[in-house]
Amino acid sequence: MGLGRSGLLKEDADGSKSWAYGGDFGDTPNDLNFCINGIVWPDRTLHPAVNEVKYLYQPIKISLVDNILKIENRQFSETTEALDFSWILHGDGCVLGSGLLSVPNLAPQSSHLINMESSPWFTLWSTSAAKETFLSVHVILKDETRWAKAGHVLASAQLCLPQTKGFVPHVIALSKSPLSSEQVGDGVIISKNHEWQIKINSQLGTIDSWKINNVELMSKGIFPCFWRAPTDNDNGGFYTKSYATTWREAFLDNVSFYSSQFSVKELPDHTVEVSTTYYGLPGHLPKPDAAALSEASESVLFRVHMRCRIYESGDVILDYEVNPKSDLPPLPRVGVVFNAEKSLNHVTWYGRGPFECYPDRKAAAHVGVYESGVEDLHMPYIVPGECGGRVDVRWVALKNADKFGLFASTHDESLPMQVSASYYGAAELDRASHQHKLVKGDDIEVHLDHRHMGVGGDDSWTPCVHEQYLLSPAASYRFSLRLRPLSPSSSCHDIYSSQLPN
Repeated sequence: MGLGRSGLLKEDADGSKSWAYGGDFGDTPNDLNFCINGIVWPDRTLHPAVNEVKYLYQPIKISLVDNILKIENRQFSETTEALDFSWILHGDGCVLGSGLLSVPNLAPQSSHLINMESSPWFTLWSTSAAKETFLSVHVILKDETRWAKAGHVLASAQLCLPQTKGFVPHVIALSKSPLSSEQVGDGVIISKNHEWQIKINSQLGTIDSWKINNVELMSKGIFPCFWRAPTDNDNGGFYTKSYATTWREAFLDNVSFYSSQFSVKELPDHTVEVSTTYYGLPGHLPKPDAAALSEASESVLFRVHMRCRIYESGDVILDYEVNPKSDLPPLPRVGVVFNAEKSLNHVTWYGRGPFECYPDRKAAAHVGVYESGVEDLHMPYIVPGECGGRVDVRWVALKNADKFGLFASTHDESLPMQVSASYYGAAELDRASHQHKLVKGDDIEVHLDHRHMGVGGDDSWTPCVHEQYLLSPAASYRFSLRLRPLSPSSSCHDIYSSQLPN
């Protein structure tokens, strides 16, 4: 990936303007998008990847080893006299305290050690009952220079501190009143009074509709998902087949899921359990009958067992066991997808951010609570592809203007999620060759990923995602998600800090 690449501003017949490149002027031969995929766009707009470059190049390094905070000045000629140091402590995304950090003037290639027990945040940290605590240190310019304004962040680091007190979650008190369950046509409607209502499609084996106070939350149900719109790096394959080519050859871009062994049970503890097994087949094949689904078949790409437990609190726990066909190429993602109503366009999340990040590009993204509109959360680049992801997400909430919405988090010991939400679905991002050719959808496509393949970037012409960031098709994946409808009085922090009774 280059530092900056060139493109020419071109006006289309309708008067709209866009960056043109690689063949857009009828030029042959050309390099397609190769000359416009740097970390700075032609108008000097920064690509999100510039944050990672800045972090890895930063001259002040901060680390924590054996209860000692180490601050290193790795510059060869400059002292730290022109710099200010500050700290901020977060517990479960909430600010516990902050202040200036006293650091002596460090000579080039020297360091300073701070014992955690004598630090200004020690009391706050040692008395915190948070599930997880993060210490962030920022290094900023005191005065304006020829290249940056005063207050410019020269370096930063975030460190996860060990727990000093055991976290005790609040256990949700459930009433003893049973849920209402009613068979309606091809579906089952489960509800609690007039508070919320879930409709399960028994033919598709998924949640078809979810309402709170008659506000619809979903426009399309929750299904397994293993495909992403290829990035520029995914399409790179000069000497060998690209990731995207092997994905398409295995039909990962066109998988249809069919439900089998669907069941709904009302349990003695007044919860409702829904279970099914999804069979993922290449979409070009005809729909098989139920008997053929349960038989071992070379055509089945994925077998996914799903168990859904619905509580009167509105909590829905989704447990998945994924078994891919063993001869598939590395998987783009392992997770679920659903379509939220377009009015749920305000997103809050507790995870890495605020800019997009991925499993192999996240060092610069600090864990925190962030807010964004869907339009800003996912801003496709010059060349569309799967983008807008946020990694290591503990919880995410999508709300409308009246603050009704949907909360999602991992459950039990599942890894944090990778999350994306966009008006442009994966199929549209795959179809369009230029940003201005994207067609906005009528709803919001939401991905909650248990695992997501890295995006690479060593170069853009060979498949170069490092092995530890590849997803093996030979593995079995198990993960659990917690969903819950939100009202204006709901607190995402309280939901995250609570658990359902065992």
